[in-house]
Amino acid sequence: MKKIALSLTILLGALSASNATAFEGDVNAGKEKSVTCAACHGPDGNAPINIYPKLAGQHADYIYKQLQDLKLGMTSGGQKGRMDPVMSAMAMPLSEQDMKDLSAYFASLNMSEEATPKDVVETGKILYKAGDADRGIPGCAACHGPRGNGSSLAKFPKVSFQHPGYVKAQLEKFRDGTRQNDLNGVMQDIAKKLTDKDIEVLSQYLGGLH
Repeated sequence: MKKIALSLTILLGALSASNATAFEGDVNAGKEKSVTCAACHGPDGNAPINIYPKLAGQHADYIYKQLQDLKLGMTSGGQKGRMDPVMSAMAMPLSEQDMKDLSAYFASLNMSEEATPKDVVETGKILYKAGDADRGIPGCAACHGPRGNGSSLAKFPKVSFQHPGYVKAQLEKFRDGTRQNDLNGVMQDIAKKLTDKDIEVLSQYLGGLH
């Protein structure tokens, strides 16, 4: 727990002390370039299938970083960045400006709301906001905020309203080490301590987090 808390403190302190990187993306150009993305992520950035992430309303800086990491995952043979058989291949032909334009476009859209099942509200709220000190698990709200809106500067994603199936898959990937592009390995450290039940509860809870 101390290791995670220290990592978070150092990370957030460094980010707060630095200036935000200028982000220049053309929304209209991004809209034109997003036609291919619609097949999985929907024409309005709200993926119609549970296993794909909603991109609408996500922080542009976060989307941009993921596209960079996905491309790096392919060019490095999975040794660096983030490797995904489908998305890494899709990111390969994208230029830096393409990534910025797409990120700006999706960030300009509104993410559709989900609902939290009543049977996970109480447990999910505790785990999300307070974590579990006995197991060394910090509350998710420490980085993603009390309403799950994340942070553009820190490149922490908006997690509220996200598809449960996608959240569950990503937490499992962080836990087993198949996804490693989190800052300072914070998500990996936390996910390793989550049980299957924890992951199920959190993924369901975030859908209706306001």
